[in-house]
Amino acid sequence: MRDASDQPPRLAEGRPGRIVLFTGKGGGGTTTVAAATATLAAQRGHRTLLVSFNTVGGLAGTLDHPVTGVPLELEPGLFGQQVDLRDAFERRWDAVRPLLDAAWTHAEIEPIEAEELAALTGVGETLALLELRDQLASGRFDLVVVDAGPAADALRLLSFPETLSWYCRRLLPPDGRFVRWIRPSLTRSARLAARVGNLAEPAYDVLTRLRATGADLREILTDPARASVRLVLTPETASLAVTRQTFTALSLHGLPVDAVIANRVIGPGGGDVWRAGWAASHREQLTEIEGAFAPLPVLRAAYRGGEPVGLEELAAFGAAAYGSLDPAGVLGTRVGTVGEAPLVERTEDGYALSFGVPFAERGDVDLARMGDELVVTVGPHRRLLALPAALRRCDVRGAWLRDDRLVVSFVPDPDQWVRA
Repeated sequence: MRDASDQPPRLAEGRPGRIVLFTGKGGGGTTTVAAATATLAAQRGHRTLLVSFNTVGGLAGTLDHPVTGVPLELEPGLFGQQVDLRDAFERRWDAVRPLLDAAWTHAEIEPIEAEELAALTGVGETLALLELRDQLASGRFDLVVVDAGPAADALRLLSFPETLSWYCRRLLPPDGRFVRWIRPSLTRSARLAARVGNLAEPAYDVLTRLRATGADLREILTDPARASVRLVLTPETASLAVTRQTFTALSLHGLPVDAVIANRVIGPGGGDVWRAGWAASHREQLTEIEGAFAPLPVLRAAYRGGEPVGLEELAAFGAAAYGSLDPAGVLGTRVGTVGEAPLVERTEDGYALSFGVPFAERGDVDLARMGDELVVTVGPHRRLLALPAALRRCDVRGAWLRDDRLVVSFVPDPDQWVRA
């Protein structure tokens, strides 16, 4: 095995690198499907990196190869990486710490240690996404395949760039809390004001970098040409229910899904009553799955007599599932749901903002206006949506579901519009 850094860059000619992320209900075989996709893509000529951030996800066992925190070549064109987030944090912290060291000294404040910051909520998600961005930008890979783990973990990871940008917007100028915090106050002592001032510049610089990072990551993840999610499920009622909820949440956040993969499908044959019963059940479930997610392609991975472990078995597993489809390409789209920005249209008395929320029911949806943002809740999932400039000067009149889309009606507020 060889370190990817020893290899010369080689991208597929005329085609930018892509990220494909796999998630689904826990126990549905997400790791196996991700590994099979990466192995097949490499064998079909794509320089591919398979990466996992879950230390208990079993990637090394599935590959039957050791994987470490740096990309290692497992066979020609295929690299594996088990990211160590602690090591990734320490490398990035070494770059930021000199910026803050002088500030700690001048402000007479005890420095914050790496271990303290690493425990903060959101640090793991930030590091994971930065590692993905860096690998994609390195020019070494045509395709980065991500075992994103169970749906709850994947949704937290994929929605985090927007959350990060939201927090930075609340803190940074022109009206952010950070500005109010560093603004001189008559009640603040000169000594305290000096200490705060010494921290202001490096803190502002870090926040500005974080805001740019969040925007950069969000741009990558919502562009179907650069990134897509593939949902893995088994043909069972509980698995389908979780997958529908996941699809709704991804749609709410504008994250593109390009395929659904039904794993462990039992087909007809074998002659025994037990197998025939399961085959009939899976046939019914597959019909429902294909109807629910149409026109997205629903790939089928058959239940195998043995666990697909090792590169040879994974390649065969992937070839059976994908057939002639390119595992590195965009497999399908579902217009009006995922991977698109909210649509704003003029109406007779104002504006209508709409975006896809497939499978959502009326009772699942809740709306709230918070300043220049719309808080949209669908079931357990929430998105803080920054309103376009025109809608900030409007009032929300109502909302309804129409053809898998949430439509929000806005009417102009006369007090905020210039009158002729």
